[in-house]
Amino acid sequence: MADDYYSTLGLDKSASIDKIKKTYRKLALKYHPDRNPGDKASEERFKKISEAYAVLSDPEKKKEYDTFGSQAFSQRFSQEDIFRNFDFSSIFRDLGFGSGGGLGGDFSRVFMGGQQQQGRDPFGDVFGGRRQYANRRPQPQRGTDLEYNLTITLEEVFSGAEKRLSLKKGTETEDIQFKVPKGIHHCQKLRLSGKGNPGINGGPSGDLFIRIDIHPHPQFLREKNDVVITHSISFSDAVLGVSIEVPTLSGTTKRLKVPPRTQNNTRIRMKGYGLPLFKKSGKGDQYVRIVVTVPKELTDKQMELVQELSKEGL
Repeated sequence: MADDYYSTLGLDKSASIDKIKKTYRKLALKYHPDRNPGDKASEERFKKISEAYAVLSDPEKKKEYDTFGSQAFSQRFSQEDIFRNFDFSSIFRDLGFGSGGGLGGDFSRVFMGGQQQQGRDPFGDVFGGRRQYANRRPQPQRGTDLEYNLTITLEEVFSGAEKRLSLKKGTETEDIQFKVPKGIHHCQKLRLSGKGNPGINGGPSGDLFIRIDIHPHPQFLREKNDVVITHSISFSDAVLGVSIEVPTLSGTTKRLKVPPRTQNNTRIRMKGYGLPLFKKSGKGDQYVRIVVTVPKELTDKQMELVQELSKEGL
C-alpha cells in the first residue's frame, strides 16, 4: 500500500504550506544522512519525508494527490515524475543552508553524488543506488475507477432491467449498456470491468461502479426479500371475514381471504410473491397488513346497532 504523505510528515490534510515546510525542516534536520552516517533506517526515513515534501510543497502535485489519494497517485506518478523539475537546492534554502553546504556536506553530494545529471535517481548516489531513468520507457498505469448513481424502481428490482447511460470521459462520450440483476439491494454496487477512465501509457482502463438507489414505492415496503402492503377493512369484515383483491409487484391482482375475527395489524402471508433473491433461485414473500378501520361518521341506525352490540359485550 502506498505511503500517506501527510502521515509521513505527521500532518493532517488541512496543513498549510508554511506548516508543511516547518515540519519538513524539523524532520530533515533529524534524519539527514550527515547526521546519521551508516544508519539505513534514517536514510529510508529521509527519503520518504523528502518525497512527501516534494509532492505536498508543489501546489499542482498536492492537488493531484488530494484528489486521487495515495494509492491512485502512486499508480499515476513514478518517483521520477514526483521529482521532475523540482529544485532540490530549494530544500536546503528552506532549511537555511543556502544552495550548498551545511550538515557536513553540500547539495550536489547529498542528492546527486557530486554532480546533478538529468534523469538520475535523486537519491541514488546518496544511498548507493545507480538507477538510470533517462532511457527508461514510461510505465503503463491503470486508469482510475468511476462511480455513477442509478435510481431504479421496486418493479425493476422485481423484474430486472436493462439500462443505458452516456458517460463523459475527457472529451469523448461513451454509451454503456448493462443489466441490473433481479433482487438487487439499495446501495449495492455493480462493477463494470474496464469501463472506467482509460489507462496511461497503454495501461488497462479502470472500472465503473454503478451504485443502486431504489426509489420508495407508494404501496409496497421492502423488508429484505419480502414486501409488505397495507389493506384496510371494516370492523364487520374483520369479525365476519371477507375476500379482498391484493395487487402484486408483477402487476397482477390476487384474491385473498381474510378469515373471521382477524385482529388489527395482522399480517397475512402470500408465499412466493416477494422479490427474487439476488443471483439465486427463489423469491421472498408478500405480506398483507390488515388494518381495521373505525368509521368517523355513523347513521342513526348504525349507531343503534353498535349500541346493541355494546350491550352484548362487543
